[in-house]
Amino acid sequence: MKVSSWLLRWESFLLLNLAATLVWGAQASEYFLTASNISIALAGMIPVALIAIPMTLIIITGEIDISVGSIVGLCASAMAICLEQHLPVEVAMVIGLAVGTLCGIFNGVIIVGFGLPSLVVTIGTLALYRGIAQIILKERGVNAFPGWYQQLGFGTIGPTPIPWSVLIFLVVFAGFGFFLHMTSGGRAIYAIGNNKEAARYSGIFVERAVLSVFVACGTVSAIAAIVLTAYLASARSDTGVGLELQVITAVVLGGVNIFGGSGSLIGVLFALFVLAFVKNVLGLIGMTPEQQDIVTGAVLVGTLIVFGAWRNYRDIKTFFARRRVG
Repeated sequence: MKVSSWLLRWESFLLLNLAATLVWGAQASEYFLTASNISIALAGMIPVALIAIPMTLIIITGEIDISVGSIVGLCASAMAICLEQHLPVEVAMVIGLAVGTLCGIFNGVIIVGFGLPSLVVTIGTLALYRGIAQIILKERGVNAFPGWYQQLGFGTIGPTPIPWSVLIFLVVFAGFGFFLHMTSGGRAIYAIGNNKEAARYSGIFVERAVLSVFVACGTVSAIAAIVLTAYLASARSDTGVGLELQVITAVVLGGVNIFGGSGSLIGVLFALFVLAFVKNVLGLIGMTPEQQDIVTGAVLVGTLIVFGAWRNYRDIKTFFARRRVG
């Protein structure tokens, strides 16, 4: 790859942003580059990072799932109920995984089976899953988690500052990365996002592939719920509120085309680091969570504007190129 081509890649832009964020953070607070603070920033990023992985596949297919935050809340509530019934936390984790998988199946079956827009369906299930969580757990919180479980959220590996949750993320990232970028199934995901009808005529089982990515998203959302409840040392019905905004921002900022058909998990990984450290710096300088949400929303809108402008530029360039050929 030529140096000029590499410099024009979106991933290169993200790396420059990451470097600028690190410099800014170091100047904004003396605590930013400490091992403990980096560990905190990474641990806080993991629930979002986990869900961003299957969300990448969903958006590449041209779909979207905005119910992921509510799935996390429902899984956390299900685990909390299990603990209240004095079931072992291992059983609660399995039930949480089952609940998340069922939510993903429900989303996928409605979207594929009835041919409905995923945006509309997941708006509905966002409210549905959160409502169920509030009914079964109400306003109470459950924090009867054993110490080893809480270590999944913010404990570190031995004497290193690396959280255990990072290891979980790396396993999931490696699995999805191999599938998306190294297998025919991954190539099918890109083909579906570029043109579903053409993909169908080429022998790809479009409906099965779309259903599979929604199921995967539900299962990984349950894993994120396990990590997040361990990180918070508490499970509530409002766990994961607003998580979908952070997830979609990370995926779109990572260079995944919101219209489907292109993107990479490496870009999403870089974007996750940028967002994690920006959020960490904003916290260190005293910005409230609400103000941080404003910044996250602004980043999402700004990225969409950039992609829209680039798409229009590309279309205009292609049009004039064809005119010259003609």
